[in-house]
Amino acid sequence: MTHASKKNWPTWAVALAVLAWLLCTAWWRPLAVPDEGRYAGVAWEMIRSGDWLTPTLNGLPFFHKPPLFYWLTALSLKTFGLTLWAARLASVFGAWLGAMGLYLLVRRWGGARVAGWSVLVLVTQPFWFGGAQYANLDMLVAGCISAAIVLAAHAVLAREAGQAYRFALWGAYALAGLGLLAKGLIGLVLPGAVIVAWLLLTGRWRAILGLLSLPGLIVLALVAAPWFVAMQRLYPDFFHYFFIYQHFQRFTQTGFNNMHAWWYYLPLMVGLTLPWVPAWLLTVWGPGPGPRQVPSGEAPEAQAVASRSALRWLAWVWMVVILVFFSIPASKLPGYILPALPPLAYLVADTLMQRWPSASAWAPKAWGVAASLMCLVLIGAAVRYDEQSSRPVLPVLQPLLKQGVPLVYVNEFVYDLPFYLAQPGPIPVISNWDDPDLPKHDNDRKELFDAGEFNPTLAPKVLIPKSQWQTWLCQHPRLAVMAPHDVTKSYPELAWQPPVMKLKLWSMWVLDRDDLLAKGLRCP
Repeated sequence: MTHASKKNWPTWAVALAVLAWLLCTAWWRPLAVPDEGRYAGVAWEMIRSGDWLTPTLNGLPFFHKPPLFYWLTALSLKTFGLTLWAARLASVFGAWLGAMGLYLLVRRWGGARVAGWSVLVLVTQPFWFGGAQYANLDMLVAGCISAAIVLAAHAVLAREAGQAYRFALWGAYALAGLGLLAKGLIGLVLPGAVIVAWLLLTGRWRAILGLLSLPGLIVLALVAAPWFVAMQRLYPDFFHYFFIYQHFQRFTQTGFNNMHAWWYYLPLMVGLTLPWVPAWLLTVWGPGPGPRQVPSGEAPEAQAVASRSALRWLAWVWMVVILVFFSIPASKLPGYILPALPPLAYLVADTLMQRWPSASAWAPKAWGVAASLMCLVLIGAAVRYDEQSSRPVLPVLQPLLKQGVPLVYVNEFVYDLPFYLAQPGPIPVISNWDDPDLPKHDNDRKELFDAGEFNPTLAPKVLIPKSQWQTWLCQHPRLAVMAPHDVTKSYPELAWQPPVMKLKLWSMWVLDRDDLLAKGLRCP
């Protein structure tokens, strides 16, 4: 072994370091609402109900997304308890999977040094670091998509080199199946689109046929099909709702939330990958691919140049396909383009290695230090300035619940509160559920409305129509209410008593029936 190769970290050490870094502040922030509260809450309901097959939101079947995130999070919560870092462990795993997939691919076909820098650039991008500690489905599916692309690309390159490739190919099919279970069809469509485009643009079109594998398709079906088939058997409208409405209609129509212009992701990607943006710009306006110094112990120069050219083509195609795909629909969210960050990280790292081939160069190290500090500062800022959590009501609310005082939401579901309370059952939500315009809007109330359609027996007990509001006030001597601040316009009885606590998004009332009767409440 040469002196240069001794400096390379073993793969297990890289894997542990990446995991430790991605976990280091996962305990710090309260759950963000609505996303983190929603998805951690669905996982908690699996534990609470013992039903790990059907995801439920407030006790009602919730089919906006498939179950992989909920399964992993429920397993984490059951193992480590209802802690914040355990609620985020599935996202950490997705980020770790994507980072290690990139590292292993680049190490095998580009060299250990550029692989190490690739993973460093990736995990110190605030976008990737923050996404790893955000409990929703985007990072998990990004990890599955990235790993599927990595395995398929490795299979292509290994097959060209006359090496064993079938296990990597079957692994790509398995990861595509997990991607289906993580967020739906994009887990299969995007890896396939990236690999096919890469092969066509690099003149490897014959390799497309080599990637078609009957054993791989069997693996894909064994991984993904059982849950979808089970849901369709239990809920006959499942396929239409999940595939037609949630996938195609939401992708093509314009009546949904988060409407943005086609170029939305370009400035977003630049801003959320600081301070690596200057290095990224070097990949765009710098010199084209050329020979780079190959440390002793790595592949010969000719092989290194060919492999590096294949990786650069893959990285550009990978990044562009993801950006174009998610720029087509009018509805856009930042987390959608997380799968575009691993190829960007490789392009940045490869450029750095060209510009500063010496291992002692200070510029890449300075960028790395600045990026790491920025990640930590941004998480700290989120802790300091994000005041949307409902957790501050716990000291007031928990004693009331122990005394048997019922809790009810009015107009909105407080997504993070069931997780903090370890709530033993659904929480009634009083709202105008018979509003004919409600199904036309893409919002949180419609999520619950759609869920209620799949369980018409339970729905009337959980989704309480506004017409029963006064009945609830009359039936309960005391009632704890969580609602938005402006709800008093539609529910004037809440204005008769001041809230006991006022948060950024919600107020909490403790209503006393006798006091309300004295102020004009009429009960039969």
